[in-house]
Amino acid sequence: MKTVAVLGGGPAGAVAAERLASAGLDTILIDEKLAWEKPCGGGVTYKAYSQYPFLIDNNTPKKVVTQSFLSAPKAGRASLELEKPILVYSRYDLNLMLLKRAEKAGAKIEKTRVTNVERKGTGWTLSTLNGNIAADYCIVATGARNPLRSVGTVWTADDTMYALGYYVPDDRQHIDVHFLGGIEGYIWVFPRQRHLSVGICGKGESAQALRVRLERYMQEQGISRKNAQFYAHMLPALHARSWKDNRVAGDGWLAVGDAAGLVDPVTGEGIYYAVRSADLAAQTVLNDSLSPDAKAAAYRTVLDTDFTRDLHIAALLAHRIFTGRFLFGAIPTRVVAFIRRSPRFRELMQDIFAGTQSYDGLSHRLFSNLGASLGEATLSFFLKHEPL
Repeated sequence: MKTVAVLGGGPAGAVAAERLASAGLDTILIDEKLAWEKPCGGGVTYKAYSQYPFLIDNNTPKKVVTQSFLSAPKAGRASLELEKPILVYSRYDLNLMLLKRAEKAGAKIEKTRVTNVERKGTGWTLSTLNGNIAADYCIVATGARNPLRSVGTVWTADDTMYALGYYVPDDRQHIDVHFLGGIEGYIWVFPRQRHLSVGICGKGESAQALRVRLERYMQEQGISRKNAQFYAHMLPALHARSWKDNRVAGDGWLAVGDAAGLVDPVTGEGIYYAVRSADLAAQTVLNDSLSPDAKAAAYRTVLDTDFTRDLHIAALLAHRIFTGRFLFGAIPTRVVAFIRRSPRFRELMQDIFAGTQSYDGLSHRLFSNLGASLGEATLSFFLKHEPL
């Protein structure tokens, strides 16, 4: 294998290019925008930066967030200390840092648009606005709005969610998460570099209806839209039935990050899965014990073993988590109440924020701690005389 083309310069593409170039492969990364300010990205979990220390050990400006507030209809607001902080970057700054790492490792970077990919024998011809490029293998990192229909995952309407909101010229040190009533989704306020990202993501409602919800919340919270820039985006959120046949690889190509639909269907978190899938894809390409024809199947297997099986479980749970009921109340309402009252439940939520709690083990942990958490919540209720 002589040349690997990485189609896309977001975190997934940049990390894949860095890994491949560091191993000595002739690597070219092609992207129309390169570093750009994505509206709903930039949060890096403990799971991501503990496994990939370059996400924290750098000079790129970042906020280290150690407190979050969660709220839900009829539940008020609960504080959650984050013992394992979340790092919040400007997405532009994070992306630029990762691209510089790829370039330093030896990857060639070309700023242009790929308009078509054509398989020719055992290689590829990539049509770009600057001419044709030949490659022996492709890493597809084109993001959620992949224009190349023959590679990457295949969407249906049920496999995406809207994400929209405002860049607000303000500053704060904590994260706010507000659960919505009756739909899969939530509102967030993230303290990013030089601004707040105030947004909403959800399934089951139109973008316009979600915008109305968000602007009502902003008004209630005293967050001004004056001089705020509006944004809208699409996020992968694969339906449970889509994970089994998700198209993540094919003849001569592997997809990574959003282009492969690798986003947590519950939280919308994608940076860890972008970086992890890029690493696994690079390992697969570099594995000389695998024939070129065997790499696609090997990549599917390693993804399934590593995390996509867990994301499938998340997709099965998502609707229940956001719209289900427990103890005669909505689950998000009960979540906020238990955070306020139960130390055990706060530990669980801290691990969810950190990314270290798997969905596969979530039910067991919930039920094994349910009796103690109920006892803690009940005791707190009688001591404080506040309603659950």
